[in-house]
Amino acid sequence: MKKTLITSLLISSALLNAKIELLDRIAIIVDDGVVMESQINSAIKTLEKGYRDQNLQIPPRDILIDQVKEKLIIEELQLQLADRAGVRISDAELNSTLSRLASNNNMTLEEFIAFIENNGDSYEEIRETMRKEMRIQRIQRGRVNQSIEITEKEFEAFLATDESLATLEPEILVRQILVKDLNVAKRLINLVNSGSDFSALAKEYSLSSNASNGGLMQWRKSIDMPELFENALKNKSIGFISEPLESGSGFHILKLEDKRGQFVAFEDQWLSRHILLIPSAIRSSEETEKQLNDIRQRVLDGENFATLAEEFSEDPGSAKQGGDLGWIGMGVFTAAFEETMLTTEIGTISEVFESEFGYHFLEVLGKRNHELTNKLIEDRAYNMLYARKFDEELENTLRTMRAEAFVEFKDLD
Repeated sequence: MKKTLITSLLISSALLNAKIELLDRIAIIVDDGVVMESQINSAIKTLEKGYRDQNLQIPPRDILIDQVKEKLIIEELQLQLADRAGVRISDAELNSTLSRLASNNNMTLEEFIAFIENNGDSYEEIRETMRKEMRIQRIQRGRVNQSIEITEKEFEAFLATDESLATLEPEILVRQILVKDLNVAKRLINLVNSGSDFSALAKEYSLSSNASNGGLMQWRKSIDMPELFENALKNKSIGFISEPLESGSGFHILKLEDKRGQFVAFEDQWLSRHILLIPSAIRSSEETEKQLNDIRQRVLDGENFATLAEEFSEDPGSAKQGGDLGWIGMGVFTAAFEETMLTTEIGTISEVFESEFGYHFLEVLGKRNHELTNKLIEDRAYNMLYARKFDEELENTLRTMRAEAFVEFKDLD
């Protein structure tokens, strides 16, 4: 009886295992890895759901299956490459990414998790999918970045394309004065540079149809202006006054009055220089502060700031430039440095103060409100060009990987 019971249990166990084995099968062999049938079925369901959510017609089943298979093959090849390269995504990095994703959707991470699970999805599955995508993105950047090169000539050519100009260039507000005589034009420019009001001079002297409103033209992009105006105003800052521009109508004087657009931005900046001494094992904090106070006194007594900075400053980035830090906006320096810079009058030497880097004193040489528009446009243009090249190079890389891979499709019928 006991033997019969054991035999029965073994048979039941074997049948159960057989059923479990039939739940999933290898569908595709891809180099050193595999794609399972369950992966294909899951991807198809997700794809079909996406079509339904967007009210789009679902492609024929055979086309959908082929698309999913190719996607999973490419994905598996990249994950194998990530394994060989030792690419790992830590839980801390993954949590940070998911928290940022939740924040972008105006949710806390807890709310994001609840939203996912209320939708019938598994947060753990989404975590692992995200981890996998992050590994793939990292290996893509590593493989593709080294193949991308953007030359200065290529970048300048892209900046000049109609696509770039239409997308990135701001609208500008321009005033003009039109006169017949070159000498009159030069005299008016001298008056403007001496402080005379451009609008008043336009009303008095300009022959253009917009003279009555101070020479004010409509808001427009420079590419929509006559080429003569476009070339004169390219990359110019607000307040720019042109030289006399000769056309068939006479001589034009242009003033760039204002700009508007996504990339138009201004920033308060300070020009400063400093001397830094860092406490060490052979020089205590007290000794460091005292030595720096002695150097500061030498500056106050008339010695050259730049010369002393080159000799004593322990800031490797600025010492060779006489302590000069260049024009810098807010949020770049440490809190202690920034606070001292903001409260120090132009042309005066600050007291010695401490930051996390050591002991400093500084001099503010100037302050300005600087336009960042051209830099922001160039940054955005570079990113656009880079993204385009990245997509092209990635497509070539993935196509090559697929062509060189060993791929065997299993018959699951």
